[in-house]
Amino acid sequence: MKGLIAIAEISIINLTFAYDGSYENVFENANLSMDTNWRLGLSGRNGRGKTTLLRLLCGHFEYRGKIVAPCDFTYFPFDIKDKSRYTQDIIGDFGDFEQWQLMRELNMLEVAEDVLHRPFDTLSGGEQTKIMLATLFLRENNFLLIDEPTNHLDLHGRELVSRYLESKGGFILVSHDRYFLDGCVSHILSINKANIEVTRGNFSTWLQNKENQDNLEIQQNKQLKGEIARLEKVVKDRADWSDKIEATKKGTWNPDRGYTGKQAALMMKKSKAIETRANRAIEEKSKLLKNIEIADDLKIFPEKYHSKTLVRLRDIGIFYNDKKVCENITFTIEAGDRIALCGANGSGKSSIIKLICGENISHTGELQVGSDLKISYISQDTSHLKGTLWDFCSKNGLEASLMLAMLRKLDFKREQFDLPMQNFSAGQKKKVLIAKSLMEKAHLLIWDEPLNYIDILSRIQIENLILRYSPTILLVEHDGAFSDKIATTRVMLP
Repeated sequence: MKGLIAIAEISIINLTFAYDGSYENVFENANLSMDTNWRLGLSGRNGRGKTTLLRLLCGHFEYRGKIVAPCDFTYFPFDIKDKSRYTQDIIGDFGDFEQWQLMRELNMLEVAEDVLHRPFDTLSGGEQTKIMLATLFLRENNFLLIDEPTNHLDLHGRELVSRYLESKGGFILVSHDRYFLDGCVSHILSINKANIEVTRGNFSTWLQNKENQDNLEIQQNKQLKGEIARLEKVVKDRADWSDKIEATKKGTWNPDRGYTGKQAALMMKKSKAIETRANRAIEEKSKLLKNIEIADDLKIFPEKYHSKTLVRLRDIGIFYNDKKVCENITFTIEAGDRIALCGANGSGKSSIIKLICGENISHTGELQVGSDLKISYISQDTSHLKGTLWDFCSKNGLEASLMLAMLRKLDFKREQFDLPMQNFSAGQKKKVLIAKSLMEKAHLLIWDEPLNYIDILSRIQIENLILRYSPTILLVEHDGAFSDKIATTRVMLP
């Protein structure tokens, strides 16, 4: 049957890689082995090298070490140079398989056959994702490297693709959606602070084990630091004692310099041995704490509005070029509400948000926005982020020190602060927008898919912040775990 790989092992041996001009390795002597039939979820904080690892497997960069694989690696999403071509023709470029095989895959993904006879660029983002996945899984001797497939999928689409992937084998999946990962992976490949490792189970199992291990190590932290301090004192005391013995050899009066010198040499040797053992113990004990992921709590100070009601929509309808986007939309945003705006792709969620934010969108019905209401808005787009963080703070009236402190808590490294933002990863750009929104003195947060590309530990930090400070928020977010945690109300668009 096409698409399957005979079970074998992929080995990564002493992998070391750094980008040109970087003083820090992304990977250093990394070792890893995995079976070709595993369904691996790739986990790690933004900037740890998830996409870099996938591209290294594809051979896009030079590296030191070895990657030994009995199969071909294929990256998703693949590049399509001319998207105006018919979908059927584009599929034909990526493999030679029977029509019935393709239709079997598309049926599993609930993709209608007529999309094959349409230009690829007329398909929705979700349809394009499903077409590419089906095409790649039909290829022979193929191990897929699937990078963020959920960004263009609504909740139903995510559930569908997750079930589809569960029926397959032989892939590494990068996704920050916990429900999606739990539904389809058999192992977690985690890029930690100090190493890379593979564990059996889904993401929730990995996270629980990780939290248990971190809590255990945190409890041991105080004891370990005490032991390290004691060992360091032993090293210092021995060094001071050896210096004093050595000084007696050079004194003005010494009846037996030879004896003293011999004793001093023996004690120096003993002191050095103790120092070596102590330093080795310090190093070993310090290693125990290197993989703890410390995700500090974030803080915000929501502005209180003078009225209970902030926004009211009654029988809102939105049309573009006489085409109905949505209609009969009625809901109210009151102080303290955390509303998740839900609906399929194309149901009008972003249009409703833009309308509330004051964009000139043709609509019917009644919209009431409170007087002097301050809104902090996060759009899906990050392409405008250019220049340094310092310039960004100055332009937006943000206190740079607070902004950088918040980004540090979201796992930014200090050396990134001076880099141009256009060089940030997609997740790091989203974190900049979220930090900006949290710092703005606003009565209402309106976030349109804010979590795309953001790692799961950061999502949990943001969840905890919203639950702790209860800002009034309206958001569109396809991460079901996040919405389930924070939403007090769901507004469903038909």
